[in-house]
Amino acid sequence: MADKRDFYEVLGVQKGASDDEIKKAYRRVAKENHPDLHPGDAAAEARFKEANEAYEVLSDSDKRARYDQYGHAGVDPNFGAGAGGWGGGGFDVDFGDIGDIFSSFFGGGGRRSNPNAPRRGSDIGASVFISFEEAARGCKKQVEVNAVERCAACNGSGAESAAGVKTCPQCNGTGQERRVQQTPFGAMQTQTTCSRCRGRGKIIETPCKTCHGSGQTTARRTVGINIPAGIDEGQVISIRGKGNAGANGGPAGDLQVQVSVRPHPVFERRGYDIVCELPLTFAQMALGAEIEIPTLDGKVTQTIKEGTQPGEVLRLRGKGFPHLQGRGTGDLLVRLTVEIPKNLNGEQKKALRAFDEATSEKNYQKRQSFFDKLKKAFGGE
Repeated sequence: MADKRDFYEVLGVQKGASDDEIKKAYRRVAKENHPDLHPGDAAAEARFKEANEAYEVLSDSDKRARYDQYGHAGVDPNFGAGAGGWGGGGFDVDFGDIGDIFSSFFGGGGRRSNPNAPRRGSDIGASVFISFEEAARGCKKQVEVNAVERCAACNGSGAESAAGVKTCPQCNGTGQERRVQQTPFGAMQTQTTCSRCRGRGKIIETPCKTCHGSGQTTARRTVGINIPAGIDEGQVISIRGKGNAGANGGPAGDLQVQVSVRPHPVFERRGYDIVCELPLTFAQMALGAEIEIPTLDGKVTQTIKEGTQPGEVLRLRGKGFPHLQGRGTGDLLVRLTVEIPKNLNGEQKKALRAFDEATSEKNYQKRQSFFDKLKKAFGGE
């Protein structure tokens, strides 16, 4: 693990960064290095995997606390297993001891978690890129993730065989140690987590060779995702039970997949509507025309009325994004603009001047209204 970069450095955040800052940093790094945007780039793929691993740890409060205290070793599945598995001589810390001691001092009424109780596995993160059209219609994708799994060799027990699991001789299987101390006020009894078995009541004499006594291994797996129609940029799909395996028979965590949508060359999304800008000629706007408008379902014919003004918006009902929850579909909003021609030749300029001279001020209502207001504002006639 010595060759691994610091997870905070990988995401480009400070050690005290908030959860939101970590999430935003992960999204940025994942987007910049996603394999879909860098096909065949092994370095980008490595940075993408490194970012996923960093986010998996720093987005989980328990893992982040262990990482901050012990570094990469604190989030390794084999951390603390040592040569003897549970309490077999490896590094041994039980943060529940402080709570146990205070409970004993103040009447023993405090509650503590049972180390043998089932615990849910942590969530893991991944990201996927889809096209604008796939976001509108829905699609199926696959992502590859590294996830903690129950060791198949020992079925999660951590022991090479059932005979290798023994009752802890130090606490006689209770998982707790009691001590009596004489004080000026009389005998005081304290109760702490067993230092040898760490509260499990058992020790492993022969650890599993595959998982080294942890009961868990890390594996690369491919997970299929159904992406619903109408999904938006940055939304997260939660796939239940596809995260890290739980402990002591607890359920697995979830896989949280962040969806990124590639920009479209013509369309933009606003809520569930799609917007685009369509340039027309002066003649089309002035005289009216039949035009073809692009949509995600193909081209549709639309009539432009005579005298249509720049900036007017055509609304095509039901040509936007379907609503994720409930019924309904957004619209396609087409803003009409006029493109002024460039590089006119002499004949074209002559015809345009003749048209301008033949056109009355009454043909330009907005222009006439503007100058009328201007005269009134400055007292002109």
